[in-house]
Amino acid sequence: MTQTTSKPRRMAREPQANAAVPGIKPVKQPSKLDQVEALLLAPTGTTIAEIIAATGWQQHSVRGAMAGALKKRGLTITSEKVDGPRCYRASKPA
Repeated sequence: MTQTTSKPRRMAREPQANAAVPGIKPVKQPSKLDQVEALLLAPTGTTIAEIIAATGWQQHSVRGAMAGALKKRGLTITSEKVDGPRCYRASKPA
């Protein structure tokens, strides 16, 4: 009888060095909609051009987000135009 040497056992997936530690939640990155909300809640408000620059969205997508998703979050969005581009602000109900 000949003795066969066994190969070292291979794992289906190599363990990752930066794997999540059990019990510790990873930090969630803010979504683009969260960024838009933060811009609108700023005391000075924001313009559509600033939101486009921050998110990379197109103008109609910004308007749709304000009319749909942000209103569903409970924000009241107002706009005003004073000698320049239209400025949008949001406020949360009390």
